[in-house]
Parts: sequence; structure tokens; C-alpha cells
Amino acid sequence: MQVEHHDLHHEFPEYLDYIHSLKTASEQFGHMYDEYHQLTREVERLEEEDLPVDDFTIENMKKQRVWLKDQMYRMLVAHKNGV
Repeated sequence: MQVEHHDLHHEFPEYLDYIHSLKTASEQFGHMYDEYHQLTREVERLEEEDLPVDDFTIENMKKQRVWLKDQMYRMLVAHKNGV
């Protein structure tokens, strides 16, 4: 199964420097970044290996990943704009 990768460097290539900066400057961002990538790896593993998992579980993982991505995006924009 072809799986699309969702790491933040692919999602926000224009924010690469800000991602690195916030990972070191913000503990909150760092935790969200780690959780996002852990969820991404697990979702991709489940999809690539076509492992049996109920739809509810994988959908919740994807929803959590989207929520994290949205929160980190807001932090990246604020950081970029000096807020």
C-alpha cells in the first residue's frame, strides 16, 4: 500500500528554520512535535503493513495528529511574525 508521508518537514517546508528554532526554544512545541511524529510513524506503519486495526482507532489517531499539526502551525506563524 502506498502511504503518503506527513512529517512536518513535508507539510511545512517554508517553516523549516522556524520548526528547528521552536523545537529548541519551546518545550511545549517540542512535546507536540515528538507526539506528532510518533503518531505519524504509527499510522504509517499500520497502513503500510496493512495491520488489522479498527477504523475508530486509526481515525482518532489521525484526528489527534491533525489537531497537533494545527496547534504547531499556529505557533510557527506566531514565531515567524515575532508574536
